[in-house]
Amino acid sequence: MGRGGTAHRGYSVVVFVILASLDNVAIGIVPPLYGSIAADFGVSEGHIALATTIMFLISAVAAIGWAYAGDRTDRKPVLIIGTLIWVAGTAWSGLAGGYPSFLLAQAIAAVGLGAVASVSFSVVSDLISPRRRGLVMSFWGLSQGVGTLAGTLVGGILGHTGWRQPFLVTAAAGLVATVLYLFTYNVPRGESQPELAGVEYDERIHHDHLPIILGRRTNVWLILQGGTAQIAFGSLVWLPVLFRARAEDQGYSTGTAVLVGSAFATIFQLGAALSILGGLAGDRLQRRTPRGRALVAAVGVLAAVPFYVVLFFVPMTITVPDGASTGAVIRGVLENVVTEPTVAACLAIAVFALMLTSANSPNWFAMIADVNPPEHRGTVYSLGNLVNGVGRAGGNALVGVAFQRLSGAFPPPLNYAVGLAAFQVFFLPTGIMYWLASRTVAGDMAATHAALLTKASGHGPDRDVGGHPAVVEGLAAQQDPDAVR
Repeated sequence: MGRGGTAHRGYSVVVFVILASLDNVAIGIVPPLYGSIAADFGVSEGHIALATTIMFLISAVAAIGWAYAGDRTDRKPVLIIGTLIWVAGTAWSGLAGGYPSFLLAQAIAAVGLGAVASVSFSVVSDLISPRRRGLVMSFWGLSQGVGTLAGTLVGGILGHTGWRQPFLVTAAAGLVATVLYLFTYNVPRGESQPELAGVEYDERIHHDHLPIILGRRTNVWLILQGGTAQIAFGSLVWLPVLFRARAEDQGYSTGTAVLVGSAFATIFQLGAALSILGGLAGDRLQRRTPRGRALVAAVGVLAAVPFYVVLFFVPMTITVPDGASTGAVIRGVLENVVTEPTVAACLAIAVFALMLTSANSPNWFAMIADVNPPEHRGTVYSLGNLVNGVGRAGGNALVGVAFQRLSGAFPPPLNYAVGLAAFQVFFLPTGIMYWLASRTVAGDMAATHAALLTKASGHGPDRDVGGHPAVVEGLAAQQDPDAVR
């Protein structure tokens, strides 16, 4: 592989995608093992769930520190150190002899996990040209969702006979990924920026840059939208409960209903894979107008709301063998997708709704890179990720309370349907904030491009940058809606 050549860069992107997947595997392996871990330590499942909650919060807060370190120093050693910390914490979790030790190990793993997403986002944004940011970021974002799903499967399959094995296997995979990362391309900061072509760019973030970051109005909307979006997304964690309640309402035993709910929810989540289409649409429209990515995200989020509401209320006729083995129930669910029109209709609605909301993710990633210079991207991402985490935790907690309150007026599964439908209203302010971002993004992009040109030219911050006509014309083509047809 040539150093910095096409093959080397491609290899580097693949490794970053693997790292982004594995850190979500480390988080996803715990929930399926709540019962097993709790029984071994002699505590309630709530105690183990508390470890996961703490893990999310510590990871989100730690990400800000890691991102600042990555934006200020060499990112490669920062990412290696962070990965080794979460690997050590995950391995220790699998070897813990008691609940306090397990809780501390999970906290240590969370500190390291905070580094992976924030720092690798900054690096990946420097590997990708502006024209393809939406597409590649859709793969990078999708890898995180796949990692969470893989973690659930690894926890359930490997932890079937002993809960410790999934932690040790995941830690070993993290070590392998760390070795692979040693051979990745050490991406120069700002390499993908056309206005920095041929320039050695060595700018770093400083502690007094926060007002500058928040002075870009687009950043404010990109950070805040996650608070309301993730309340709605957090409520969707309860989809398996809705489908379980539907199965119980049709007379299935609790054990079979739980399997049905999990299987249906997993199948319906496959629509998230279509985020790639949202990334492609954002790239295409962005070449026509600098508002492109923001408009794609706004339309996707707002258009998905009625489809979600229909999904929660449309009736489903479930036919699976009650009390049968796990494999037989899952096969029955898969057959229902083909043989039961109501199930097929629900699947089509769910996939389309998830496709629309999934347009949010790659365009959010790409816009952070569009409006911020390379030395600010990791920090902006981490601030948005912190707001996302708070919103997701809030959505998950609030919807549970809503279900309890609604159960007095609506019997299951109707209380779950009404509660989930009500929480989709939080997508509305999210869509509005993306629309507001579409009104400011062109000015923020132009200001960032001009600042980068100034730094690349070697002039002072107040000097003219008109000595780069080719670059200026190219950037004008990105900003002018009529320039690219």
